[in-house]
Amino acid sequence: MNQSGDGGRNQRGCTMVKTKGGFDRFRVMGDVGGAWQASADNLAHAAAVLSATAASGTLYREGLGMIASENIVSPKVQEVITSDLHGRYAEGLPGKRYYQGCGDFDDIESLGLSLAQKVFNCNFANIQSTSGTVSNIGALKALAKPGDKITAVSTADGGHISHARMGAVGLRGLDLTTYPWDEDRMEPDVDAACAMIREVEPTLALVGQSVFLFPTPLREMADAAHEVGAHMMYDGAHVLGLIAGGQFQDPLREGADIVTGSSHKTFPGPQGGFLLSNSDDEKFHRKLNSAIFPGVCSSYHLHHVAGKVIALAEFAEYGEAYAADIVTNAKAFGAAMATEGFDVLAEGRGYTASHQILTRHGETDSGAGAKAAQLLEDAGIITNMNMLPGDTKAMTPSGLRLGVQELTRVGMGTTQMEEVAKLYARVLLKGEDTASVKADVTALKGEFQTIRYCFNEDSVSGYPL
Repeated sequence: MNQSGDGGRNQRGCTMVKTKGGFDRFRVMGDVGGAWQASADNLAHAAAVLSATAASGTLYREGLGMIASENIVSPKVQEVITSDLHGRYAEGLPGKRYYQGCGDFDDIESLGLSLAQKVFNCNFANIQSTSGTVSNIGALKALAKPGDKITAVSTADGGHISHARMGAVGLRGLDLTTYPWDEDRMEPDVDAACAMIREVEPTLALVGQSVFLFPTPLREMADAAHEVGAHMMYDGAHVLGLIAGGQFQDPLREGADIVTGSSHKTFPGPQGGFLLSNSDDEKFHRKLNSAIFPGVCSSYHLHHVAGKVIALAEFAEYGEAYAADIVTNAKAFGAAMATEGFDVLAEGRGYTASHQILTRHGETDSGAGAKAAQLLEDAGIITNMNMLPGDTKAMTPSGLRLGVQELTRVGMGTTQMEEVAKLYARVLLKGEDTASVKADVTALKGEFQTIRYCFNEDSVSGYPL
């Protein structure tokens, strides 16, 4: 046996790998030169992942995806997110990289910055962030120091976990006070919130929610924040596509100094985030860029950045129509669910002005939302349980949060929203066998497979096999 160097070969043609205990690990060469013959156990692990991935694809291809934080991506976005870019780095900004080989990606990111400024009508954009939460962490790093005061929406009232002590706010070490909440209007109590901002005098006032039915009373709250020298930050993760499509509110024109958001909810790109501002202060721009890199990202997933750029181009073409159709469908779905007999929140305001509705299915903290979500999944309808005002336990809430952006993306309209509401009623109100309902869910979804509002000349499915 050759024991020189790091490894040797035995008579069976096995490569010996040196470890602390000596040559006691073997890699068996396959028949093809340079190929490894894998163990049955590890092949089985890979096969299990591929099988589960295929099963998940089937679940959504045949079912109704109605989780408000999800969406599907276009064929051209799919193409770039599985490209060679997935393993590459490009630290820094276009033309100012730490690595070689970035010239082509510089072209991609530069185009993306231009498109983001156009689509979001802003002076500054950063498209590197890997998620909405990472965008929030970066913004908090740029705008506040540990120990500073911050105001935000409570998670119990629909605020995102990154706005809480358990999330990015706590990570940054900020002193949190939450806004008084108007349960009837499902928004911050504007007068009480403004009074609180003036009393607390935070460094940063944060608005936006994970449960986001209606525009925030932003002008009034921003005025209060600016009076006490605070920055106003708007987390538009859920509604970013509606904002860009002119269907919700316009936070950068209503007092927000910075907008963060996700690139994969109502904005229908790959998973990732955005950081936006309308400031013309280049020093402020540098501060925001530095908060993302090197602040919270090293590699920022170049394949997803490229996917965002294609999604921005598609949104520039089709986004206004997509956003309008989402809101129309959500309003129709809320009304249809109420007609079927469900307790849909915010009836007095028409249920929603976004892509979401909220339904109550039992008493506070009863776990009725969790039970409803499981029954619906058994019938092929994918939702999520959600805390409603009054709930205190995240794992046993009374409600569901339902989104229509994915169903809209495959061409469903208001007629289908009524059909979907009837499917909900069959499962949750009439107690029909879930297998029977699932067959009808599959039949309905089978008619809506082509992904729309994107460059899809070949009418490719939104659910690749």
